[in-house]
Amino acid sequence: MNTQKIGFIGGGNMASSLISGLIASGHSAQRIWVSDINLDVLKNLENSLNVNTTTDNDEIINAVDVVVLAVKPQILKEVAEKIGPLIQQNKSLVVSIAAGISQSSLSQWLGADIAIVRCMPNTPALVLTGATALHANSKVSATEHDLAESIMRSVGIALWVEQESELDAVTAVSGSGPAYYFLLMEAMEKAALELGLTANTARLLVQQTALGAAKIALESTESPEELRKRVTSPGGTTQRAIETFAEGGFIDLVSKALHAARDRSIEMSKPAENN
Repeated sequence: MNTQKIGFIGGGNMASSLISGLIASGHSAQRIWVSDINLDVLKNLENSLNVNTTTDNDEIINAVDVVVLAVKPQILKEVAEKIGPLIQQNKSLVVSIAAGISQSSLSQWLGADIAIVRCMPNTPALVLTGATALHANSKVSATEHDLAESIMRSVGIALWVEQESELDAVTAVSGSGPAYYFLLMEAMEKAALELGLTANTARLLVQQTALGAAKIALESTESPEELRKRVTSPGGTTQRAIETFAEGGFIDLVSKALHAARDRSIEMSKPAENN
C-alpha cells in the first residue's frame, strides 16, 4: 500500500486521523493529498503532516489512485456530482466515510461503474484505536479491497460485512458505542462523588478501570460474560451491584437502545437517497 497515492476530499478530524495513522504505519506523506475549502485546515495539515494540499478536488483526483470522501454527509451529493465525471474517467477507487450515505446514492452521483467502499468508522479512530466496518460493491477488485482495508486499519481494527445493511447495526454498536461507554463513565463518576470521593479521584479511577477492563477483554479469549463472572464473587460487593443492574432491566435497556440507534440510522439514510 505504501506505493499507492491516496487523496482525501475533506480535511476534518477523521481525515486528519487517517492521514496520521497512514504516516505512522509507514506511508509516505508525499503520497497523500488533501483538498478542503478551509485554507486554515490545509495549512495546518501541510505544516503538521507535510502532505500535499489543494482547494481543487479535480487536482486530487488526477494525482491519486484512491479517493477518500471525508466531507460532511449533507454536502456529499453536491461534491460527488461535481467530481463524478473525472472519477469515471480515471476509474478511481472511492472510499466513503460519510455516515448514512448508501452505495446506491454514491453510484447515482458518481457513476454506476465506479468501485466504491463504504466505511463506518468511530471516533476512537482519532486516537488510533478505532473500529471500522467496511462494505465493497461488486466493482471493487481484490487489490482495491486490500487497499481500502489497509487505509482504515491504520487507525484501528477494520472488519468487512457481507451486506451493506449491516452497517446500520454497526452504527448502533460501534459508531455510536463510545457515547454509551462515556454515559456509563459519567454515571459512575457521579455516583463516586455521592460516595464521598473527590472529583479528580473519581475521574481517574473510572477512566483507568474502563481502560483496564477493555484491555483484559481484548487480550482474553473468554467472553465478556465469563470475564464478568470471574470478578463476581458469590455474595460479594460486585454481585450486589450486578443484581441491582439486573433488577433495573439493564440488559433489556441496552438492547432497546441499540435497536433504536439502528432504526434511526436507517431513517437518516432515506432523506439522502431521496434527494
